[in-house]
Amino acid sequence: MKIPIIPLVAALVPALILAEEPAAKAIFDGKSLNGWKGMEGIWKVEDGALTGETTEPNQVPYNTFLVWQDGEVDDFELTFDYRIVGGNSGVQVRAYDVPGSKPEEYRIAGYQSDIDSGETYSGIVYSEGERGILANRGEQTRVTDGPDGQPKIEVTAKLAESADLQKLIKQQDWNSYRIVAEGNTLTNYINGAKFSSIVDEGKAARRSGKLAIQVHRWDTPMKIQLKNVMLKRLPLKDRKKIAFFAGKPSHGPGEHEHRAGCLLLADQINAHFSDRMLATVYTGGWPDDPTALDNVDAIVSFTDGGGGHPLNYHLKKLDVAMRRGVGLGCIHYAVETTAGEFGQKFLEYIGGYFEPHWSVNPHWKAAYASFPDHEVTRGVQPFATQDEWYYHMRFRPGMAGVTPILSALPPDETLSRGDGPHSGNPAVRAAIANKEAQHTMWVATREGNDGRGFGCTGSHFHKNWGDDNYRKLLLNACAWIAKAEIPADGVPSPALSAEQLAANLDPK
Repeated sequence: MKIPIIPLVAALVPALILAEEPAAKAIFDGKSLNGWKGMEGIWKVEDGALTGETTEPNQVPYNTFLVWQDGEVDDFELTFDYRIVGGNSGVQVRAYDVPGSKPEEYRIAGYQSDIDSGETYSGIVYSEGERGILANRGEQTRVTDGPDGQPKIEVTAKLAESADLQKLIKQQDWNSYRIVAEGNTLTNYINGAKFSSIVDEGKAARRSGKLAIQVHRWDTPMKIQLKNVMLKRLPLKDRKKIAFFAGKPSHGPGEHEHRAGCLLLADQINAHFSDRMLATVYTGGWPDDPTALDNVDAIVSFTDGGGGHPLNYHLKKLDVAMRRGVGLGCIHYAVETTAGEFGQKFLEYIGGYFEPHWSVNPHWKAAYASFPDHEVTRGVQPFATQDEWYYHMRFRPGMAGVTPILSALPPDETLSRGDGPHSGNPAVRAAIANKEAQHTMWVATREGNDGRGFGCTGSHFHKNWGDDNYRKLLLNACAWIAKAEIPADGVPSPALSAEQLAANLDPK
């Protein structure tokens, strides 16, 4: 019997997508500083390389950095070629801004993979602005906290003699560097040889943060160059990763605060649920980071929507992630797209969407007195908020795989406007006349893989994140689509202060 080949190949496609390992991707274009920022007058592109240089007339009084702007690093493999003439440098990973420093100073603290023009420090693990040397060259160490508050460093293995490793480095010439971070382990390689490694069990250990390149404060003229800078994301083995896509400013103060809302939710996860999840935030609607989707377990879009929805313009990339089982959540305007191809994809990904001339967007106070028995509702008590609660969503036929989470009957006055793409239509008027409860938040499972999705139509007003039950519900939903285990009382999120709620609002 002749076996048809095409159906077999088609059947294998989802498996191939699931098995595909993310590739290393360039984060420097070789010709410009696009995606990088540093102190003016210090950084440029020369010889196809990121170049930082100090001279007698062009000195710096403190260590300053060229900072990658398109994302942060968590578990990763970073490779690059480097050349250094004079002085000392290094690459900061999982780092952060020095508290109290000015933005134009570009001062960074945290882990540094050292690069040195001398014969001692290249390849060590250094803690800039914090704990000093964590692993000398040729050492594998375990870092804990000592009784005096200083780091306790135990050498657990001897990798090689420092002098022998130094012989592998080509002075004032190009060398290859590889940095690998997995969990709390950070390892440096130069020209293929392991130079140092740490297992960081101290309180100052960091699992994510900024990526940057150092120009050392003025001691002597120096020049550091990096080229062929490639980043490869690695799966997080001990927690789930969620990426928030925050949209651009579009409304007045306190409305559609996409960036502030995403940062608030991410901060709550990282502060109170870090044993199970890691959250990161990309602004602008869709990330410039070419590796952004490579090791995420879930994406939450809080952006403007409709025909200009950022997801619409990146559907092919998004579809690869969705086939891999990555979760997707859409908040407020991000639940709206257009009927047709985009609408069908939203039905597939999250189970429902706002369809113009079918759904409506009135402002009203919705009271939610009861909830279904679902992981997403754990620890959530009845609440009521005034919001722009969209309703009469377009759902999958028969609500297949869709579970309503928030349901209420909108009052008649929500349809006081005339018919239009967002204000009313005969179908929604008939539904309200028939007293049909409307679902303003839902969760869904995805056919073909174990992907999950949610949609929530609220969050027009930023102040509603201050409602403990509403915030917990959304945090639970974020955890659920990432397949993180949700505690019996929900994702922890203590009451917010006024300062926390007001943080990161868009300038008006």
